[in-house]
Amino acid sequence: MKLSTFPRLTLRTIALVYLFLLLVVPVALIFYRSFEHGIVQFWEWITTPAAISALQLSLLIVAIVVPLNVVFGVFTALAIVRGRFRGRGVVEAIVDLPFAVSPIVVGVALILLWGYGGWFGGLESAGFTVIFGLPGMVLATLFVTLPFVVREVEPVLREIGTEQEEAAATLGASGWQTFWRITLPAIRWGLSYGVVLTVARALGEYGAVIMVSSNLPGVSQTLTLLVSSRYTDDYNEYGAYAAATLLMMIAILVLLLMTLVEKRTGTNQIERRKASNETDAVTAPSETAPKTQESELV
Repeated sequence: MKLSTFPRLTLRTIALVYLFLLLVVPVALIFYRSFEHGIVQFWEWITTPAAISALQLSLLIVAIVVPLNVVFGVFTALAIVRGRFRGRGVVEAIVDLPFAVSPIVVGVALILLWGYGGWFGGLESAGFTVIFGLPGMVLATLFVTLPFVVREVEPVLREIGTEQEEAAATLGASGWQTFWRITLPAIRWGLSYGVVLTVARALGEYGAVIMVSSNLPGVSQTLTLLVSSRYTDDYNEYGAYAAATLLMMIAILVLLLMTLVEKRTGTNQIERRKASNETDAVTAPSETAPKTQESELV
C-alpha cells in the first residue's frame, strides 16, 4: 500500500514522538541526574564497596548464564527446526514460557523447589546453598533469559534451509564438521543478537532475582538490586541514578562490542571471498590452456 505524503509524514511524526517520550526522555533524565553533581561525585557513587561488589556479581552471573544459554539455545533451535518428533509444539511452548510467566512467580517456584522443605531442599542440609545464594540467582536468570537465543536463531535456521548442510554431508563431512563450518557461520547474526538480548536481560533482571537473593550488600546484591536499595531503603536518589547509568553503560558497551565483532567478521569473509575469486581467476587460464592447445592440434 502506497501512502501519500501527508499520511506518511504524520505516521513518522507519531512514531518519532512516541519513541522520544518513551525512551529518549527517561534515559536522558537519568543521565542528567547522574552527572548533576559532577563527574567526581558520580565516580564516588559507582566505586563504593557495595557498588563494586554488585557490579562483580552481576558480571559473574552474566558470564555463567550467557554461555549456558548459547549452548542450550542453539541446540534447542536445531531440534525444533531440523527435528521431526512428537511434542515439538510443547517444546516451543515451554521455550516461550518465560515470556508469559511473571518473574516473581519464577522466584517463588524456585523457592518451592530448592528452598528449605522443597523437593530439592535436602541440598541445604548438605551445606549447598541454592536459595539466597549465587546458584539461586543464576537459576532465576537462566529461566528469564531462556527464550532469547532460541527465538533469534530459529528463524535464521528456517531461512537458510538444509541444502548446504546436505551438500556437506554428501561430500563426507561429519555432523560436527557440518555444524562448525556450515551451520554456525550461517546463524552468527541471529546468535549475536540473541547474546545481546540475553546480556541485557541478565543485567537488568529484578523480579526473579529479588525473590531468591538475600539482597545483602557485598554478598548477593546485584546492580539492579543496588539501584532499588539505594532508592527505597537508603533514600539515595542520585546514587540510584548513578548505578542505573552504570547498568546502561555496560549494556551499550556490550552492544558496541558485538557490532564491532560482526563488522570485523563480515570484513574478513569479504576478503576471503575476494582472495578465493582471485585464485580461481588465476588458475582458470592455466587449466584451459592445455585444452586449447589440444584442440588446435586436432
